[in-house]
Amino acid sequence: MAEQQTPSEQTPKRRLMTLNVGPQHPATHGVLRMKMLLDGERIVDAEPIIGYLHRGSERLGEMGTYLQFIPYTDRMDYLAAIHNNMAFVHACEKLADLDVPPRANVLRVLAQEINRVASHLIWMGTFGIDIGAMTTFFWCFRDRERALRLLERMTGTRLTYSYMRFGGVKHDVDEDWIQDTREWVDQVREGIQELDDLLTENDIFVARTKGTGVVSTEQAIDYGMTGPNLRATGKAFDLRKEEPYASYETYDFDVPTSDEGDVFARYACRMAEIEESLGIVEQACDRWADAEGNHLSREVGEGSSQFRWSPPEGEAYGRIESPRGELGCLVVSDGSNQPYRVKMRAHSFSNLSAISELARGELIQDAIITLGSLDIVLGDIDR
Repeated sequence: MAEQQTPSEQTPKRRLMTLNVGPQHPATHGVLRMKMLLDGERIVDAEPIIGYLHRGSERLGEMGTYLQFIPYTDRMDYLAAIHNNMAFVHACEKLADLDVPPRANVLRVLAQEINRVASHLIWMGTFGIDIGAMTTFFWCFRDRERALRLLERMTGTRLTYSYMRFGGVKHDVDEDWIQDTREWVDQVREGIQELDDLLTENDIFVARTKGTGVVSTEQAIDYGMTGPNLRATGKAFDLRKEEPYASYETYDFDVPTSDEGDVFARYACRMAEIEESLGIVEQACDRWADAEGNHLSREVGEGSSQFRWSPPEGEAYGRIESPRGELGCLVVSDGSNQPYRVKMRAHSFSNLSAISELARGELIQDAIITLGSLDIVLGDIDR
């Protein structure tokens, strides 16, 4: 049998066409340009081109105090701003060997898991638009709006929260907020069941997602993919389990996985993760009233004390489990109240790097949903 040829070897160059998708196109979920080489509607090669949104956030972080950098982290992955806050303060707290009161850790877990659910919901809604399911968009935004209202009452803002502080969080919540959060959990569970009924066995949805955008565990690891994109290949890697922080080791939850590594598997993982996050929220609500300590460590204090705070000279790397995977932050301190160096490990950047492998050989319309299934945020990539 003759050796199988690649599409580029089978097709004369005069029949190939270069097509730019983006950077100003809703299907790219931000200012991403996909340079595609096509044989008819079949993709021979796909090159992601980034850099249209670069703002130099890490360099700006080296020009102000530690506290002043927290609002910049919000605006990287703006759909999971709480997690960006957490990655930075976690690295700083490791550097300073700073203890966090149990009450503050409960509040951190509540904020992160509500934000995780909100992030997964906006992914599912916009992914529904990619695949032609308009109802999904409306249902997901309904439940996400309820999550944002809780986060607004908790932090004071709807999207970019700046809620984390060194040694804790900005402020506490009250009993009414806890009760409303319990009711929100029940509402989201009902909404997720509706989405499951609508999509999981939908013939069109299944036909377009199963077997599309397949990646193996080995390929995912080679590209540095993490989060649901890695767990959809069967690898149960979650930093809340592997390297716990914020007392996650004391919570009971599972790490959902799938073995297929395709678009449907990534969808199924995120659906299951929403349910796990809701369970964590319930556990945190149960702990809130009896959690010891204050919402902030007395070692640092608040107000001007936070502004002047500085860790000792040295460096530390903190990493957390964001909705999109491993979000890391390297902080280098020279002993002053300004970071000497700040470097973020952007999960969206690593996840996007695999798109050439995933899209090659697919139809162009399937490449759009493959890209959407990666759940990238360009603010995270173009820091």
